[in-house]
Amino acid sequence: MTGLDAARARYWLARWDRQQEHYMPDREQRFEVIGDVLDERRDRDDLLIVDLGIGPGTLAQRLLDRFPDARVVGVDADPLLLGLAEAALADPRLRTVNADLRSAEWLDALELERVPDAFVSTTALHWMNRDPLRELFRTCAQALKPGGLFIDGDHLYEGPAGPGLDALGTAMTARRAVRQGTADAEDWAAWWDAVHRAPELADLVRARDGGFEHTVHDRPTVHDYLDFARDAGFAEAGIVWQYGDDRIVVGIR
Repeated sequence: MTGLDAARARYWLARWDRQQEHYMPDREQRFEVIGDVLDERRDRDDLLIVDLGIGPGTLAQRLLDRFPDARVVGVDADPLLLGLAEAALADPRLRTVNADLRSAEWLDALELERVPDAFVSTTALHWMNRDPLRELFRTCAQALKPGGLFIDGDHLYEGPAGPGLDALGTAMTARRAVRQGTADAEDWAAWWDAVHRAPELADLVRARDGGFEHTVHDRPTVHDYLDFARDAGFAEAGIVWQYGDDRIVVGIR
């Protein structure tokens, strides 16, 4: 990766954080709540956490800071974001795997040495259509022991049952972004445009181009998330935090 040292990768990771706050002004609180859920339910210090759609590693970084004895295995199908995570974090407690969560083999590709304590995710699973998301819940439920956790923070919508609530949630988030001062932050398109023009990321851009795609044509609702979790075998599933359409769903095996 020409010119991509740890410092430069951290620059891009910080810039990623700022553009994400354009859409999620309470993003840091979301991370904190995910950590609180893990802390409240854990029965050991050396947690094994699987980060679904790890991206550039922002959630993993915060969990490793909070739980020094934990290990994170992060899975993603985007080689560019995985490359940023590996270069920016460079932590022996983190291992990344390039695999597609929509495939039937993604869990085997992780080569876990023991049963994970939790599957976590933020702002990633909304890229999945309903059928592969349903299968993802089944796979996670089968991999966990009783008491194991599934924790997902994302923009989750009411769908056809609540268009007014969805509009209200979007408006609330936009108002919050103005109050928090994140409304004028770099957005998703501008961040990716800058990435494609950065010479130090040229190798990662080439690795990504032509082989990575996701199209959502059957978007799950928040009710689907809860139904899929319960149908998969989670004993309990519910929302533990919400602001507008930004929610954290937890399943307890």
